[in-house]
Amino acid sequence: MTIKLRVKRPDPVLRRIVDALDAYATAHPDAVIEAYRHNSVSVRIRILSSEFAGRSRAEREEEVWAALEKLPDETVSEVSLLLLLTPEEAKNSFASSEFDDPIPSKL
Repeated sequence: MTIKLRVKRPDPVLRRIVDALDAYATAHPDAVIEAYRHNSVSVRIRILSSEFAGRSRAEREEEVWAALEKLPDETVSEVSLLLLLTPEEAKNSFASSEFDDPIPSKL
């Protein structure tokens, strides 16, 4: 599984975040992982996976944060949105629709 980015040349912080998520992507090949920089201090991540069905938010986050916690604090602090949804949940999620069609940042 590859991680989808919205830019051809990610900045160093976004690249480090994506590299950290690569292990998660390898362990969960059916997951759809997308990441992008929303503004100069904000990175958004969405992971869609049917494996999340029946799991609490805390259970979903535990495995993903295990990959991200290896990053320096200043890198992790730029993650402003982490959506962990099933494909069905994404259809009705306001946050997921904002991820698909983000309102431009004023920063």
